[in-house]
Amino acid sequence: MSNDNKNIEKTALKLIVFEDNKIRRILHNGEWHFSIIDVVEVLSGSSNPRRYWSDLKRQLAENEGFTQLYGKIVQLRLEASDGKKYETDTANTEIIFRIIQSIPSPKAEPFKRWLAKVGYERVQEIEDPELATQRTRAIYKAKGYSDEWIEKRMRGIAIREELTDEWDKRGVKIQREYAILTAEISKATFGMTPSEYMKHKNLGQENLRDHMTDLELIFSMLGEAATKEIAVSQNAQGFDENKVAAKTGGKIAGDARHQLEQESGKPIISKENYLNTIIPISIETIEFEDSEPE
Repeated sequence: MSNDNKNIEKTALKLIVFEDNKIRRILHNGEWHFSIIDVVEVLSGSSNPRRYWSDLKRQLAENEGFTQLYGKIVQLRLEASDGKKYETDTANTEIIFRIIQSIPSPKAEPFKRWLAKVGYERVQEIEDPELATQRTRAIYKAKGYSDEWIEKRMRGIAIREELTDEWDKRGVKIQREYAILTAEISKATFGMTPSEYMKHKNLGQENLRDHMTDLELIFSMLGEAATKEIAVSQNAQGFDENKVAAKTGGKIAGDARHQLEQESGKPIISKENYLNTIIPISIETIEFEDSEPE
């Protein structure tokens, strides 16, 4: 798989946001496929979107032409809130538009515009990956993060991608293995796994690194950069050898953290988060240069 394709796959596994509602998506046969349950939840406001979708399918089944539509719904494995992956009904943009028409909702039209924009922007980003970076910067800026913090966060994203690319080349293929290796680096660097760190910062489903201080980001980068260099220099192959490299790389960052704490007299690990200071936004509220189709 080419680097461009791998980057696209990684992006596909991330959540996208419409009015603070998270929509899961994944690439399938070269097309974006969106979780129908997530779309139904956004538009219907139902407390039980699975039941709503089940009832809607039965209603649609009575309408002529739905058989063809239903045949284009694909069950793909998507990660749920419990961290496990389950077979989930998904559909491409065309089918999602047709499903939207069957759900009475004041959000239908803004959701259609947002969905079209999301799809078009990803086409642009595939053709010019620099646009993805620009848009990520713009989102953080709109949320109220400082330019200095954004620079560190963007560099951290790049270092993380370099590390996961290296893991992929060295035989780490399973998502659970990525999570374990990441936890090893975090534990050696900060004395906590990511899940423990999130509890320390009183976070729920938020991205941990979006709530790190400047120094926490720096030591996260150091642990992952060191892990990559060790994996390369030792030619680590497979999960077990890369786990050793992860522990060693994390320890390098952890030792540096301890030394700075000793010299400064201040802890690096913080309970600080941005829950009450960052402005909640929707992707739809951000204007990007040349982001609309002609």
